[in-house]
Amino acid sequence: MPLCRLLAGLAALVLLFGLAAPATQGQDDKKKDEKKDEKKDEKKDEKKDEKKDDKAKSDLVWKFDFEKKTPFYQKMTTVTDQTITVMGNKVTQKQSQIFYFTWTPEKKEGDSMVIRQKITGVKMEIDIGNQKISYDSTAGKNDNNPLSEFFKVLVGTEFTVTLDKNYKVTKIEGRDKFVDALVKANPQMKPLLEAILSEDALKQMAEPTFSALPGTAKNAGEEWKLLDRKLDMGPIGTYVNNYTYKLEGKDEKNPKLDKISVSTTLKYEAPGAGKNAGGLPFQIKSADLNSKEAKGTILYNPEKGWVESSDMKLKLDGKLNIEIGGQATEVAIDQTQDSKVETSEKESADLAKKPGT
Repeated sequence: MPLCRLLAGLAALVLLFGLAAPATQGQDDKKKDEKKDEKKDEKKDEKKDEKKDDKAKSDLVWKFDFEKKTPFYQKMTTVTDQTITVMGNKVTQKQSQIFYFTWTPEKKEGDSMVIRQKITGVKMEIDIGNQKISYDSTAGKNDNNPLSEFFKVLVGTEFTVTLDKNYKVTKIEGRDKFVDALVKANPQMKPLLEAILSEDALKQMAEPTFSALPGTAKNAGEEWKLLDRKLDMGPIGTYVNNYTYKLEGKDEKNPKLDKISVSTTLKYEAPGAGKNAGGLPFQIKSADLNSKEAKGTILYNPEKGWVESSDMKLKLDGKLNIEIGGQATEVAIDQTQDSKVETSEKESADLAKKPGT
């Protein structure tokens, strides 16, 4: 059984992807006066509570400048540590990736909002069994390998994303051009890329950027949920996410920001028998793969009307039952992933420097 081929396929899988009671009336005047005083006190208390509620309440909404089409910038950093055990062989992988995005509000039509997304930079450090691969679009030179060409075509890619009033992605444009560029860089991956990068999959990938905010006012201590968010990756399988958000109040370090805690559960579902492998060197038959300790924090900037930053830690472990060359094999996976997104009104200084400086 070609073990190296299997491990290469599993590595590619991770690379692509990288939570009143009524009052009783009295009889004499004294009781009536007492009652009046009680009502006055109750009204005072109610007003105090209302003020407290107003102070604790926050409008958690995205504010896009469609008039001036003012862009905002994001830096997304993900660090993944993974151990794969197959046929008694243990292979460790460490991956660090940074993506730089520019988001430009284009137009608002009724309840629909159109925003353009551009990938402006990519940095990647991968270590698979002490075999290192790196790529940095801000550098002048990069290693000459197939993955470098693959990452290179990502830079400059643009998508046009349409959101509804609840920040659900209803449409995404640019998919065909994106897939064609990736296939040109690595023709052997064409069946897999076309299978996993469907329009629905790209919509599901873009949605978490915006859907963390409910688009309404919430009180401190109030929760909201996003359930059964499915990311269908074709022959790789389906990831089902359930998110629980809670407005904790103002951030301790920066009281100008609202602090939101988030917890999530991730359930992996195998593609099932009979599904086309899409060019993978193996077929996933079944799986028992779940998330643990999946928690994070979101900081919302009410003045800017955006997510100032978010961080998430997720542990994923379990087993996959795969078939390669007609032979059944069990693969154990133990993975931790830390991700962070930062939003600003200026492009990252990393991109401002000239290549090679």
